[in-house]
Amino acid sequence: MALEKGDKIPELLGIDQDGKEVKASDYAGKKLVLYFYPKDNTPGCTAQACNLKDNNTELLEAGYQVLGVSIDSEASHQKFKEKYSLPFRLIADTDKKLVEKFGVWQEKTNFGKKYMGTVRTTFLIDEQGIITEVISGRKVKTKEHAAQILALDLN
Repeated sequence: MALEKGDKIPELLGIDQDGKEVKASDYAGKKLVLYFYPKDNTPGCTAQACNLKDNNTELLEAGYQVLGVSIDSEASHQKFKEKYSLPFRLIADTDKKLVEKFGVWQEKTNFGKKYMGTVRTTFLIDEQGIITEVISGRKVKTKEHAAQILALDLN
């Protein structure tokens, strides 16, 4: 059963680009932007990561920490993070445990071909680790994602 609005996130989230464990308790008392994206260094994913980086100060001022997740390796994440000077951690979900737990590992179609992949999805999580909002699929505006998150936060 996929996690949804109102659910508590799991304590163990995974391993980051530096091989360090990422836990929900690391963010206790802070709001969290947990965003799932398909692949490092692709146009949409790069635009989304850079938009979150460029607006990181505003997100921090609103009380948000940002955490990215894809099924890419630690090494891939490390290169992606360094290349674009991303100020937040990236979880390497190579075993697909987190994408499956959050229900974002789904059947996708590209040029008529069906395959399994990560559906771009952002979960906004409150200070107690409860999911308060979910933005998914085509509703995610990669080039305006921070503004989208901040607008939801005001409601």
